[in-house]
Amino acid sequence: MGGDNAPGDVVAGAVEAARHGGVQIMLVGDPEPVQTELARYDTEQLPISIIPSEGVLVEGEPPALALRQKPRASIFVATGMVKQGHADASVSMGSTGGAMAAAAVVLGLSQGVDRPALGGPILGVAPKTFIIDLGTNVDCRPTQLLSFAVMGDVFARQFWAVEQPRVAMLSVGAEAGKGNRQVRETTELLKKSGLNFIGNVEGDDLAAGKAEVVVCDGFVGNIVMKLTEGLGRALSGHLRDTLSGKLSSDDLDTASNELHDLNNIVHTYGGGPIFGVNGISIVGHGAGNASAVRRAIGTAKYMHDIDFVPKLNEEMAEVYARVHEGAPS
Repeated sequence: MGGDNAPGDVVAGAVEAARHGGVQIMLVGDPEPVQTELARYDTEQLPISIIPSEGVLVEGEPPALALRQKPRASIFVATGMVKQGHADASVSMGSTGGAMAAAAVVLGLSQGVDRPALGGPILGVAPKTFIIDLGTNVDCRPTQLLSFAVMGDVFARQFWAVEQPRVAMLSVGAEAGKGNRQVRETTELLKKSGLNFIGNVEGDDLAAGKAEVVVCDGFVGNIVMKLTEGLGRALSGHLRDTLSGKLSSDDLDTASNELHDLNNIVHTYGGGPIFGVNGISIVGHGAGNASAVRRAIGTAKYMHDIDFVPKLNEEMAEVYARVHEGAPS
């Protein structure tokens, strides 16, 4: 039920995923509007069902309060199904805060994790640079940023088979000691963590692939992500205007769309997983259309197929053991 285009585009994307994605879909929402949208499609032979819920979290609504006042909201019901083993993953295009709260409270946190986080590659020109956090934790203690570094380290090992991922801190200067108090204190923890910490990187280093894992708080990470996405849209439009009449329509569409997608990785994947929780919970863009919903469901299926959460938790436990051996008490 969450998202700017729900339930219409959510249902449309889910139908496509059920038809071509090899998944069973359970649409969690207020039955009447969901059924109205579902009736637009031929779903007789498709593995789709409706799971009733009551209400939806809206963006900006305090998740903790909503959890008490709307315990049957769609995001809480969907996440509960994962916890109970009735579903392998949940996918939401709605409130990020609501999805995070549901995942943390219902699924529980992984060992050593204080807060879950969102992270991932956001630059197509640096597809193996994982940035964390991307907006879920805008005020972070150094110990929390350390946990983000561990999550990113494990991600790079699991997904990219990098034996010793380079971990860096995003700051205003590459030199040691540059940055605010938060950055400097986190840097000291990372130096003693046992991770392959290479020091600070600056904003213009992100596109160069200088590190597999770049750590920052969600305030900074979200600004970086939104700037990247905005540049992708603006440059794509600029390219189209500049080369109109000089290239064929097909070539212009290809070049413009490629430039857009290079700077909108989240759109390309539809959504990303919440890291640090004991279950698969995928969060997409609130403005995601049917195509984004279908891709987000594909991401959820991929996470399930590679046994993402058990592998992540197993390796995180090992990394945390090393971290705490080197970190101060």
